[in-house]
Amino acid sequence: MDALIETFATLQQTLFEAWVQPLVFGMGQGHLLDKAFEGAGWLVVGLLQILILVLVIGPLQRLWPAEPVVFPKAIRVDVVYTLIHRLGLFKLVMFFTLDHAFEQGWGLLRAMGWPTFHLDALWPGVTDQALVSFVLYLVFFDFVHYWLHRAQHQSNTWWALHSLHHSQRQMTMWSDNRNHLLDDMVTSLILSTVAVLLGVGPGQFVALVAISQLSESFQHANLRIGFGPWGERLWVSPRFHRRHHSIGIGHEFDVKGQKVLGGCNFGVLLPWWDVLFGTADFQQRYDPTGVRDQVEQGRDYGDGFWAQQRQGWRRLWGRA
Repeated sequence: MDALIETFATLQQTLFEAWVQPLVFGMGQGHLLDKAFEGAGWLVVGLLQILILVLVIGPLQRLWPAEPVVFPKAIRVDVVYTLIHRLGLFKLVMFFTLDHAFEQGWGLLRAMGWPTFHLDALWPGVTDQALVSFVLYLVFFDFVHYWLHRAQHQSNTWWALHSLHHSQRQMTMWSDNRNHLLDDMVTSLILSTVAVLLGVGPGQFVALVAISQLSESFQHANLRIGFGPWGERLWVSPRFHRRHHSIGIGHEFDVKGQKVLGGCNFGVLLPWWDVLFGTADFQQRYDPTGVRDQVEQGRDYGDGFWAQQRQGWRRLWGRA
């Protein structure tokens, strides 16, 4: 573990000194070097993730596909989403638009006496050990993310944005980041707020996000893979998550003959919450994916990146 951390630190420092620092000085933003160094760390994580996608998950998709590839253009658009998020462009936009307001808001709350609840201080000598602390935060964040995900499906307003993610008829390892940017901004702000409230260290937060993103890319992959009767209940598999994307199933359920927002398999990393709260569906099926009104009524969710973003705003305003 120490060797892994040291390797990551070396890559971050090398990238920062070779590319990021000269760029920051060239833009006359030397006062942002600390933030730029942090950004270099996120960039290293993103590059490593893309490397794993291409060298590991990609070949698996070709060996054991859940379905044949028939919409290559849709996949190329998903690649654009992945590059925007994993190479730090989304974080850069967040920094220049909302980061200052976020920090000002927290400064005000601190002045009002808001404390930080350190989750790793629950059991001194046990929960403050690095590995135990990391697992504790991972489980708690997944619990929060589960309820966020359910809210995205059960609120008509939020679903107007989140439905873009479900409109992909050709799920692949690139599909995880296919989201409306406003949806991503809201989710990112909520999870960042939780991280500050719980006192998660910057290094831990990077590791939590990195593991979550890589796992979610695998879950969305075009793979006919499950984890077996027990494994399916320990970690979200591609089969379990594909059920969540199935047309008319994953994002809806039947109430007296009417399809209403809801669905199943909301767990982001752990299916435990779906089991605990009655939203798990472990059927061994690989159904077509997409949104019902897209398939049955021909609703337009957009073909390209900007068209998809625009249609999301139109749905939100009730004009699509």
